[in-house]
Amino acid sequence: MRSVVISAVVAVAGGVCGALLSQNETLFAAKVSAPASDPAINWTTPAIAGYGKVHYDASSAFQPSSALSNKVVFKVSRGAEERSQVNPALEHVAQVVNTYVAAGVPAKQLKFVVAVNGEATPAMLENTRFRQLFGVDNPNLALISALEQQGVKVTVCDQALAWHHYEPQWIADSVIHTPSALTTMTTLQNQGYALLSM
Repeated sequence: MRSVVISAVVAVAGGVCGALLSQNETLFAAKVSAPASDPAINWTTPAIAGYGKVHYDASSAFQPSSALSNKVVFKVSRGAEERSQVNPALEHVAQVVNTYVAAGVPAKQLKFVVAVNGEATPAMLENTRFRQLFGVDNPNLALISALEQQGVKVTVCDQALAWHHYEPQWIADSVIHTPSALTTMTTLQNQGYALLSM
């Protein structure tokens, strides 16, 4: 009985410490900034112009290859710090696309799906509704469009829409509705997609 009580106390204390640490902005800040301008570094955006800058080095190990399936599902749950900022996780998706294309994998061979839920859900709103709710234009729409032009499927979780009290018609037309981001990810993983949490 004593070991059960001790285990319970340790579990509760660990949970409290974990919760406190996860709220510490210094330790877990979700900040993404553009790379510093450095003339010695060649930044490029070969597929998604203006988003997801990469420095590509062909001599690096573990290069993307067109000989592989290149099937990836991206979990995007975190929102931007400011509504006027592009969602940093979507920017990272653009960086992955740019890295693959820089390595010589044609964008048409990429099978990339973005599964959006949680705090990232507002980024999927069409501009009129976004402006009505947040007072600024939706800065994510141009990036979503650029991703889709490269064949990336951007999806939103209908459960997240319900939690946010968003009507389905408030979502940008190009965004695909799914029953759940979780089932999108598990379904695609069962089809051989790699999962990247952004």
